[in-house]
Amino acid sequence: MQTSTARRQRERRNGAARRSGGTNAGRGIAIALPLLLFGSFLVLGAMGFAAAVGAYSSFSRDLPDPKSLLEAITFNQETSVYDRTGKVQLATFAQEKRQVVDFDQIPGILVDATTSIEDKSFWENAGFDPLGIARAAISSTGGASTITQQLVRARLLPESAFAGSRYERKIKEIIQSIRLTQEYPGEEGKKRIMALYLNQNFYGNNSYGVKAAARSYFGVTDLSKLTLAQAAILASIPQSPSEYDLVANAVEQETADGKTQLVVPPDSPIVQRRDFVLELMKTRSVLTGGQYTAADYDTAKLEPVILAPQAAPRWRAPHFVWQVRRELAKILCGPDAGEDCQQIDTGGYKVVTTLDWNMQKAAEKWSNAAGRGPVQKKPATYYKGLKVPYRDWLKNMEGKGVNNAAITSIDYRTGQVLAHTGSAGYYLSGKSKKFQPQFDVMADGWRQPGSAFKPINYITGIEDGTLTAASMFMDVVTDFGGGWTPTDADRMERGPLRLRQALQVSLNIPSIKAAAYNGVDHVLQTARRFGIRFQDGVDPGLSVAIGTAEVHMDDLASAYGAIANGGVLVPRTTILTVTDAQGNTIWPIPGAKTKTTKVVSPQAAYIMTDILASNTDPAQNPFWSARKLTNAAGTRRPAALKTGTTDATIDLTAAGFVAPPKDKKKPAIVTVTWMGNSDNSAPPEGVVALESAASLWQEYMNEVTKAMPIADFVEPDGLVRAKVDAWSGLLPGPGTTRTVNELFIDGTVPTKRDDTKTEIEIDSATGDLWQEGCTGPMEKKTFLDLSNVESAFPQWKPFTQGWIKRAEKGAGVRGGPERTPTSYFYQTGGWMPFGASWGAEMAPTKTCEPVPQETYDPATDPNSPFYDPLLDPNVPSQQFPWDTPAPAATAPTP
Repeated sequence: MQTSTARRQRERRNGAARRSGGTNAGRGIAIALPLLLFGSFLVLGAMGFAAAVGAYSSFSRDLPDPKSLLEAITFNQETSVYDRTGKVQLATFAQEKRQVVDFDQIPGILVDATTSIEDKSFWENAGFDPLGIARAAISSTGGASTITQQLVRARLLPESAFAGSRYERKIKEIIQSIRLTQEYPGEEGKKRIMALYLNQNFYGNNSYGVKAAARSYFGVTDLSKLTLAQAAILASIPQSPSEYDLVANAVEQETADGKTQLVVPPDSPIVQRRDFVLELMKTRSVLTGGQYTAADYDTAKLEPVILAPQAAPRWRAPHFVWQVRRELAKILCGPDAGEDCQQIDTGGYKVVTTLDWNMQKAAEKWSNAAGRGPVQKKPATYYKGLKVPYRDWLKNMEGKGVNNAAITSIDYRTGQVLAHTGSAGYYLSGKSKKFQPQFDVMADGWRQPGSAFKPINYITGIEDGTLTAASMFMDVVTDFGGGWTPTDADRMERGPLRLRQALQVSLNIPSIKAAAYNGVDHVLQTARRFGIRFQDGVDPGLSVAIGTAEVHMDDLASAYGAIANGGVLVPRTTILTVTDAQGNTIWPIPGAKTKTTKVVSPQAAYIMTDILASNTDPAQNPFWSARKLTNAAGTRRPAALKTGTTDATIDLTAAGFVAPPKDKKKPAIVTVTWMGNSDNSAPPEGVVALESAASLWQEYMNEVTKAMPIADFVEPDGLVRAKVDAWSGLLPGPGTTRTVNELFIDGTVPTKRDDTKTEIEIDSATGDLWQEGCTGPMEKKTFLDLSNVESAFPQWKPFTQGWIKRAEKGAGVRGGPERTPTSYFYQTGGWMPFGASWGAEMAPTKTCEPVPQETYDPATDPNSPFYDPLLDPNVPSQQFPWDTPAPAATAPTP
């Protein structure tokens, strides 16, 4: 089916719809130009009149006779599309799905429906609408092309008319439209123009001309059998055949007898447009104005849009083929052309594409397995049919409510698209909006990349020199304004850590803080330089850091490819060569060189690659490295990987690349995988990308790289390594206990020594802060001091201080705006590469109590010269000689 970029563009050059108006020309067509010139004479005088005549002569000089061109119109020379070998045919364009009809075979309701929406004054105007052009110019809305102008633009202008400015082409288009109307005057002339227009139009679903459209959509072979509602919806399609393709918009519904049928939902844009056409027909119908009442038109609005069974020849790699058609249109019909470029369908070209058919088959197999296998009643049987192992991760996806998956792979050194699936299977049955198989989610869907966008955010600061891989962030839940207090995925708060750690385990809060340092506009600007497009008016604020701004997944693949390619973005391409029906090569143009863009320096790109490559190294990341790549012998293959899980797990993404092979003829592969639902609905059961899209990435990449020689990423000049504190990322200081060797762009190594730790006097007996008189002895110890971190954002400080208060009590203490627990890095799963620490102990907050002192008496101190043992309470009581009583007196002896 058609895709969304083309949906906006198909109306370029095949008679597709444009708003039109009218003017009173009728039988006075022959005097229209003289009247214009006479008006010029009255307003501008003789010189102005001469200039007007000269201008008309100048613009019409090279225009061929419209009648001879019209009579020579032919249709249908088949264009064939092949894989990169030129041997596997993928598709053909313009496969006889056009049946030319005369005006008499076209029912009046179809003509009236067409003129009502495309050109209400078709039967009276002179081939163009000056008032409509004026209105479009004033309002800057574009449009104003009549049916005649659309036909002229598609088939009756020479290629030279498209070489000048848009305004010059428009003038020539108007002149040729007037001339055509003069050549085919009156009602019969209008009928001829209308018949050619309806035979020329593209109606989606590979249907060219209104009869082919009626047959392919409704099974109607006689146009007179069309219902009022069917005629209105056919008239609605040409404005944007890709967007309004009925099959692309249809869903399968079960009938009462248990069969299925394709039905376009009544709330779809094409059905709403049909109803708008029916409303216009109440007052604008010319040929059938008296045949239907207002009630008839209202009743027609209630008619369900039920399609005939579809049995078109199947393309190989169909989503990819649509991308080829878009690019081919630009080659053949100019940079502004949509996929409706008529030359594609009539030129008989041979197109050799960039597609690697073996990689494509692997991508289709694994997309199918991941997106549709888990929703089957008998998954094991389904996988057996696909020749896919029934892995544990696939079993885990069962019942999770994820219905779709897609893969895109690019050679990042050449920009060549090697494999591309826009869904789990273009031709698979889609019974609900959750799985819309023909919609290309990678090329046309707007999807949130989630954490897969974080490398773009961080590399912005690394390139600027304002951030390094060692920059410290406080991983603490913070109010970033308006009550927005985002958490990390596991709702832990890990305190001080470095950029490398934050990206390795995909923490949200540090990335948001990095975006605050970088500036949101600057991050978006960098992303655009990486080739990422955003929707008009995007303003995600700081949430851009966690991938809330929707992107095209194909663009994300190119951006990752630029990182892998040393910071150089190579534009995507799907085409290798184009040869015409005579075998002449018309593409590539001899001597033309691909225009590349240096987005960031090789040094910044390598640092980012080095961080992402650690995610597949068990020695550096035991969790993500379960998704490592290996060759056929089981040897680990260096590869960079990042996942992204959006809020409510709506989008599940994995993006990564392998190191470039030394042989430049071999592809250097970057791949993005996506899983989710086509309608952006959230799965009822939560699942993260690491357990889904990353597993899909691993399975597919292992298969397509298994025969490739193992290569490693090569470090460019201009990088240096330095030891830094493992927590603060600063040069080691007196309190540093652990260091890491980190990569820096030369000139960005920190010059400041670690100041997040300080030496404090404490009482060794109690561990409290020291003061005189404590038990002692006093000693000096190093403690964590985070009082000055992130000083550029003082509004963050209260949240850091709150975390410190909780961290003083250890890990697992809840608090803060989201009641999240403190944690060491990386405590989940028991992996703590730097131990149960935040770099040092938390400083005590309590001061020790002095020891109570007794009154000192030197007379009782044996060491004092004033010592008096009589006063020493520790000396036992004793009698001295002078204390001995005298003996009792006796009588003398006689």
